[in-house]
Order: sequence, then C-alpha cells, then structure tokens
Amino acid sequence: MSAPRGKKTRLSYDARVTWLALAGGAPAVTFAVVALWRWNADPGVRMLLGVAVLVTWLIGALAVRERATRSLQTLANLVAAVREGDTSIRARGADPYDSLGLAYHEINTLAEEGRQRRYESFEAASLLRQVMESIDVALFAFDPSGKLRVVNRVGEEWLALPSERAIGRSAVSLGLSGALAGEAPRVADLALPGRSGRFEIRRGVYRHEGRPHDLVVVSDLGRALRDEERQAWQRLIRVLSHEINNSLAPIQSLAGSLQSGIERTGAAAAEPDLREGLAVIEARARSLGRFLHAYAQLARLPAPSPAAMAVSEWVRRTAALESRLTVAVRAGTPVTLQADGDQLDQLLINLVRNAADAACESGGGVSIGWSANESGLEVEVVDDGPGIADGANLFVPFFTTKPEGSGIGLVLARQIAEAHGGALSLANRDGARGCVARLWLPLGPRAENPR
Repeated sequence: MSAPRGKKTRLSYDARVTWLALAGGAPAVTFAVVALWRWNADPGVRMLLGVAVLVTWLIGALAVRERATRSLQTLANLVAAVREGDTSIRARGADPYDSLGLAYHEINTLAEEGRQRRYESFEAASLLRQVMESIDVALFAFDPSGKLRVVNRVGEEWLALPSERAIGRSAVSLGLSGALAGEAPRVADLALPGRSGRFEIRRGVYRHEGRPHDLVVVSDLGRALRDEERQAWQRLIRVLSHEINNSLAPIQSLAGSLQSGIERTGAAAAEPDLREGLAVIEARARSLGRFLHAYAQLARLPAPSPAAMAVSEWVRRTAALESRLTVAVRAGTPVTLQADGDQLDQLLINLVRNAADAACESGGGVSIGWSANESGLEVEVVDDGPGIADGANLFVPFFTTKPEGSGIGLVLARQIAEAHGGALSLANRDGARGCVARLWLPLGPRAENPR
C-alpha cells in the first residue's frame, strides 16, 4: 500500500537499525576500498579483497540488526505471555546493572507479581464459592439479557436443575421472572419446581466484564417460620405430656380399681350409673393417653440415619400395606435413595392413608408414581377424592377434620421430608377431581437434624 501523498513514509525499527549499522561501518569500508584501489597489486586480488570487505560489512550490519531485534522480540513475547495470563515464563540474563538485563528484570518482577495476584484471585474466588455453597438461601445472577449466569447449590435444588442445565436459560423459563421485577426487598409467592411458598426477594447490581448484572437473593420465609412454629409447639408438647401424664396415670389406675371392686362385691347391679361413669373415665383416659403419645412423636423425631434404599421396593411395599383399596403403582426410573428407610416408610404410609381416606369417600382410586433427575427424586401420591376444600390448615399441628384423626399425620410427614433436605406439598389436581401430594427428596444423604 502506498503512503498518502504529502506524508513521509516512516522506516521500520528493523530498517533503521540496519541503516545505522551500515552507516557505522561505512567509513572503515570506504577507507579499505580506497587503500585496495591504490595498492599496487594484481587487479584480481584487489577485486577479491574488495568483495570480501563488502560482504563482511553487510554480514556485520545484519548481525547487529539480528542482535538488537531479537532482544526486543524476546521482551515482546514476555509481555504478551503476562498479558495472556501465563506468569510461569521467565527471561534469562536479568541483570539490574545492564540496560537490557534491567528490562528483563522488570518483566520477571511483573510476571511474579501477576502470579501472586492470580493466586490471590483464585483464593478469593474459592472462598466466594464456599460461602455461596454453605449459605441456606438461593443465589441467582442474571446478565443484561435476563439469562442465568451464576447459581448456588440451594438454587439448583429449588430449580430442580443442575447448574450445567440451568445456566444460560432465561428467567422466564426458570420461573424467576417475578424476582427480576418489582420492588426489592419484598415478600412474594413463587412456584419453583423444587420449592414453592412465600419467599423474601432481595436484588442488587454488580458489574462483570463491564456489564451490569442482577444478583437475586431468595430466602424461604415459610420454612423459617415453620421452624419457629415447630419449636414453640414442641416445647408445649413436652410440658403437656409431663403434666397430663402425671394426672392420667392415677385416674386410669383408680378407675380400673373401682370397677374391679364393684364386680367383686356384686354392687354393680345397684350402681349402673357409677359403672358407666367409671367405664367412660377409663376409656377417655386411654384415648387421651394415645393422643399424647402420638403428639409426642413430633417432638422426639430422631435425626435420620441414611442408608441405601431402592425407591421401587419402598413404594411397592407401602402401597401393599393399604387394605381398603388397591393402590396403583406407576413405575418410574429405577433409582437408589440415601435416606432413613423407617422414617420414609412412616411418611409415605401417612400420605397413602390420607389419600385412601379421601378416595373411599367418593369411590375413587389412589396411585403412586415417581421420577428422578440429576438433582433429586419426586414422588406423587394421587387420589380421586373430593379434593382440598381449605389448604390453610393442612400443616397446622393438631388440626383435623376426621373424627378419629390426631392432626399430626401431614405435619409429621413434612417434618420427615425437611429433615432429609426435601419438601412436601399438597394441592388439588389440575383438570380433575382429587388431590396430589408431591414429595421431593435429594438423592444424596443431605439430612438435617430436626429441631
């Protein structure tokens, strides 16, 4: 490409070094050529020596150019390596008392400082990842286009997706569009694949690669409130169990003794009212004792002892225990779960019993199915009953609409699910009569101690 008219063409650095080297040797070459010209010798010899002088001059100039440009190329390669993040390369001949050695020394020092900063950055990133994975709230980061870029472990569980499949998807497809809109902080209802309920949403902005990103922090308020609620009624149960049992024991004993005495003396015929009253006292005392024992189960639920259990065997075994009707099993993918088998038996038995109670009212049926992915297991218990009229009191301890119910079946089931790091929800079926209970459990042994 020709240079613009009116503008001088600037020689390259290599060309300038070459011309300077040639100019430096030109006086000596000129002197040698003149001396050979005046030398009274054979013309052939003078010509040969003249050519040798010119060739030596050119070779020397090229050697000077090679020496000067190679050092600069070495410096350029070192700087490029540092710029690209390779801080392991070092220049030889780094001498702070030599001009070129000083440049090498500074490059080596810069590379070492870059290596230290890189290690510090890795350590800070590792600490940040550990913090993100250890906190019990969900963290989501979205780029300006609304696509997910960062998610922590809790977020993966609530989305029921591993990070490899979640990252890059839009907030709308993940069910988090509501978290990116509206005021913050605020409390809102979210329906996520792995968790639904009332959540506190906080939002902030940070910059990455020069672009603003939205950081969304979502915390489950319902679970925190349930923990506080559970602690309150567990303390109440302990007090009631202690005080009422102290009264029930002598009442039951006295009622039994009086009834036995009346039967021995034959006075029972003259005192039918006394006999009937004592029978009622004894029956009610036994009934109250059974209820207190059931309630105390909630306060004494032990921590899960995880072990390997086949989901298909667990579901089929529980379905076979229901004798009032045949529970259909919709087989899913064979999977092994790390969980406390005894506690999960009790959980699923309660769900199947409730479903059978509802189905018997309407003459419907009950079915159990399951599915699994990388993040966890979902079990569904579906019935054809009348459905849920009012779901506000489903998980309220001691609340029941059944004449013989204790009001702890669903509460105990959800407590077992959450102790295993899972979740339990009940809802009416879409487009059909009846109810569906959904149990989600992680596949790994991530149990939590019940409070």
